[in-house]
Amino acid sequence: MEKRIEERFNNHILLETIERFGIRRSDMKSLDGFESFIFEYVKGSQEYILRIGHTFRRSIELIQGEVDWMNYLADGGAQVAKAILSEAGRLVETIDDGRGEFFLATSFVKADGIPPNNAIWNEKLFKSYGQLMAKLHALSKDYLLPNQAWKRPEWDDPEMLDMSGWLPKDEDLILEKYHRLKSHLNALPRGKDSYGLIHQDAHGGNFFVDEEGVITLFDFDDCAYSWYMNDIAIVLFYAVMGEEDVPGFARRFMTSFLEGYSTDNQLDPRWLREIPAFLKLREIDLYAIIRRSFNLDETDDPWIINYMTGRRDLIVNDVPYLDFDFESLGSLLVR
Repeated sequence: MEKRIEERFNNHILLETIERFGIRRSDMKSLDGFESFIFEYVKGSQEYILRIGHTFRRSIELIQGEVDWMNYLADGGAQVAKAILSEAGRLVETIDDGRGEFFLATSFVKADGIPPNNAIWNEKLFKSYGQLMAKLHALSKDYLLPNQAWKRPEWDDPEMLDMSGWLPKDEDLILEKYHRLKSHLNALPRGKDSYGLIHQDAHGGNFFVDEEGVITLFDFDDCAYSWYMNDIAIVLFYAVMGEEDVPGFARRFMTSFLEGYSTDNQLDPRWLREIPAFLKLREIDLYAIIRRSFNLDETDDPWIINYMTGRRDLIVNDVPYLDFDFESLGSLLVR
């Protein structure tokens, strides 16, 4: 959480927000949130999530664009957590922070199920995962903005990637690697069948799985216009973390994932050759965000320590995030 946001949040803001959504304080509890304040609450027999962000991070127009797309996806049959209306009939509520900016509150139906665990992290789930992502991409191709002011950013907009602002001044080499990668990516085609609005953070921490194996995706805060293959690469980026045999697991995961994906959306197999570039983009992005948000000499977070150990050298020396022949999977995308 950014300090300037945290210091403006207080009990008055919270009470005003829950009144807007008709929530009783006794029916809610706080959850961990990295960039927003997140709460869980019960209303009637239904469980919901309340998210309170700030205009320092996202404008009201960008939040409107996020929740409109989410509800479009849900109405189109994609299994995503739908945004609900406040008592006044608004999807986004603005609460004055008393210092010239605003907190922005949104609420969503809580996804059914639990986070994916080892017991269900298998080929069946991987295939369902692919089908869900394909459904998002297929629907995205026909999405029409109801208001152009709500348009979400492009993938490299400073709203999404601000390497110069995130990286300290001693990271010129990392910044140089990013700019070279950005130039390569910006030369790629952006046709309707390859480029559109994507989730951009669809890892296992952002979906639940119910008893029937149905996946429900949530947290669309990072949604942006990018390549559909980038969305797939980000899924893979996190899926292989912690695996002992990374190439072996990658083949196992991608085989089932792409089999599921190809049943609901068509994507030219030639895009598979760009996965290493998209993986490197997320690797640098995550490195920069951690450098921005944490003091590496003081943090005791084991996940951050593990990810950052040796990471700078891997990026500077152009070591692939994952050494794998992705084009060998091309037949899985052909139907």
